[in-house]
Amino acid sequence: MAVIREIKSFEYPLLEDFLYEAIFIPDGIEPPPKSIVQEPELQIYVSHFGEKKDDRALVAEVDGKVVGAVWARMMPDYGHIDDETPSLAISLYKAYRGLGIGTALLQVMLSFLKESGYTRTSLSVQKANHAVKLYQKVGYKVVEENDEEYIMVKYL
Repeated sequence: MAVIREIKSFEYPLLEDFLYEAIFIPDGIEPPPKSIVQEPELQIYVSHFGEKKDDRALVAEVDGKVVGAVWARMMPDYGHIDDETPSLAISLYKAYRGLGIGTALLQVMLSFLKESGYTRTSLSVQKANHAVKLYQKVGYKVVEENDEEYIMVKYL
């Protein structure tokens, strides 16, 4: 089973890998190059992580290898709803999906954020992404939507 723990500062660069893994690729669509994470609208998720007071991250470790991450920060991302609500991002390497690790990561992060004094968290997810079910399972509710995405909020 996975060990869920706080990220160590030397592991912050891994967030770029997990940011890439978090990009939803519909079936039959060619994945973008890894360099896409350098685009400004994606860099807001990881740039200078750990330097802002609201930056929080957890990782899932299996057999000593980090296989997933969940992180939250105040940022003007796709899921941004206000300046008091951290936006959340989560991803796992493909081989570790569907094993309950993502659910465990999310649940620990939600408790961590609540203990840190936050009252809610938000995220954005493509409607076709299977992760929508995971977010609903842990209590996220759709508060806004457009043609492709849901903006979801979880009250803590």
